[in-house]
Amino acid sequence: MKKVAILGSTGSIGTQTLEVIAANPGDFEVTALSCGSNIEQMARQVRCFHPKLVSVAKKEDAGKLRDMLSSDPDEERLPEIHCGIEGLCAVATEPSAQILVTAVVGMIGIRPTIEAIRAGKDIALANKETLVCAGHIIMPLAKDRGISILPVDSEHSAIFQSLQGNGMNRIKKILLTCSGGPFRGRKRREMEEVGVQDALKHPNWSMGRKITIDSASLVNKGLEVMEAKWLFGVDTDHIQVLIHPQSILHSAVEYEDGAVIGQMGLPDMKLPIQYALYYPRRRSMQENELDLFSAGALTFERPDTKTFLGLPLAYEAMRRGGNVPTILNAANERAVASFLRGEIKFLDIYKLIRAAMEQVDFIADPGLEDVLATEQAAYRVIARMMDK
Repeated sequence: MKKVAILGSTGSIGTQTLEVIAANPGDFEVTALSCGSNIEQMARQVRCFHPKLVSVAKKEDAGKLRDMLSSDPDEERLPEIHCGIEGLCAVATEPSAQILVTAVVGMIGIRPTIEAIRAGKDIALANKETLVCAGHIIMPLAKDRGISILPVDSEHSAIFQSLQGNGMNRIKKILLTCSGGPFRGRKRREMEEVGVQDALKHPNWSMGRKITIDSASLVNKGLEVMEAKWLFGVDTDHIQVLIHPQSILHSAVEYEDGAVIGQMGLPDMKLPIQYALYYPRRRSMQENELDLFSAGALTFERPDTKTFLGLPLAYEAMRRGGNVPTILNAANERAVASFLRGEIKFLDIYKLIRAAMEQVDFIADPGLEDVLATEQAAYRVIARMMDK
């Protein structure tokens, strides 16, 4: 029985991870969970999975959760309840856990991931910011400790699966697929007045609000390019993004002889989650069977980088290196939050990212504290821009 800890258990990836675990009784034990402020859902998860340790964002919510569980006559044993970044690190390093699913959104996932690696836990990685901002720290540390980084993003899982058994062969390029999001085919002038609800209508995937907006702007795909560089050791110039509206081919690898090996499947995050949890074994997943007869035509397009600036901005950030990927990520995080609150227009997301990339001081070889300081510096630039 594999013992699993989850950062961000009440979010989209976290809840689907628990669904995979519940669908395979006897194969997994949940030892630790964390959430932000959704303590009602956390209480339900505790009652269902009986973890040893849980964490919430705020101290007052830890008290509320303790009261909720203490009054439950069916709850025989209360878990340890922690809060804040120390709580996230406690979940990440829970002694009995063998694998940590990092499903939190944002740079808050970096420090607990580092602590989990130091504690000898394998990582099922769904937190992009961990590698976008700290890949130069994370990957050498994981290699030194003999830790597996198992990608949970559908695209990176597809690449990982396409590399199996091909360790001696040279990669020509990685083909990273993208649905194109809800605004695929639109030109810049057509997007000047799009609203929040328009941007949240992803055609294929069910995801959290922030990542759905990132998908609409193609910033998400840019972050995935950066993540792929660190995961697979491929220069960004050898990572090609393809618009694939059907989301059936999740990504592929082209080898030096021209052969392309990819992974296909329905757009269901439970497949890469299950693959990471069971790796290197595969397990039956009846509801995820792909019927190629009904799939129809599979088409591919070049991304429109003149309209969707998230992709070229990300390539620029990675080529400049240092702390610039962190600047882009932090600026985007605040810009998207402002868009979701109705404070800025959709296209202003790009303007705010560009401003931060131009105004935050460059650091060539940032350590962890530099990464965290860069995040705050980018936030300050966005705040100044918003006040104008």
